[in-house]
Amino acid sequence: MEPDGRVTVVTGGTRGVGAGIARAFLDAGGTVVVCARRPPATPVDGAVYLPLDLRDTDAVGEFFTGVVHRYGRLDCLVNNAGGTPYRPLADGGAARHARVLALNLTAPLTASIAAYEHLRAARGSVLMIGSVSGDRPSPGSAAYGAAKAGLASLARSMAVEWAPEVRVNTLVVGPVGTELAARHYGDEQGVAAVARTVPLGRLAEPSDVGDAAVFLASERAAYISGASLHVHGGGERPAFLAAATVNRTSGPERGEAG
Repeated sequence: MEPDGRVTVVTGGTRGVGAGIARAFLDAGGTVVVCARRPPATPVDGAVYLPLDLRDTDAVGEFFTGVVHRYGRLDCLVNNAGGTPYRPLADGGAARHARVLALNLTAPLTASIAAYEHLRAARGSVLMIGSVSGDRPSPGSAAYGAAKAGLASLARSMAVEWAPEVRVNTLVVGPVGTELAARHYGDEQGVAAVARTVPLGRLAEPSDVGDAAVFLASERAAYISGASLHVHGGGERPAFLAAATVNRTSGPERGEAG
């Protein structure tokens, strides 16, 4: 990427995947602003932290106006903030699930609309950080999966409405090895077991997601908009392949040519 002088905002960019994305844009030579409700325990070296509650529409608008006033432009918005606890649908009530939808779908919409005119002036781009949970059943995090599916659809519509001035794409991310991985996968054995389900044999690093984000924001991706780039190490091996018996024997009895 050739981002010298370009300004990127990464929501939720203080830890985990967001911090990895912020570092990748910094390594590429850009100016990076990260925002979250609370300051980071470990600051991302080189990034500017500004507090922001993405649920506050007025504050979001003021935030982007302030970024442009301070730096003169906005070239890329990375909608990374999100997440969910494990919660089956029948537990917790609809209001809690609705909060998951608000964080993972409504907040990126709010931020994107607030940033639109600034991105349009710079002919910039929006990146949605999606999830494989939006591509497949997501038991225990159904509202999150629904939000991420909606996010990819939203990005495709934005890409059409906002072309040609603003490009919009989605990174569809699989399991990532962050400081929060234990919350999702358990102890070291749990993390290792999840890694073995990935065809490439490991969890993604935050830098893997960051490198993909930098590419999609760059001029090398100038003709890519409305796309979903899967950063998932090959996805998940279909469960039926382990259950089927047809490939457990060899020879003519399974229909092979002699």
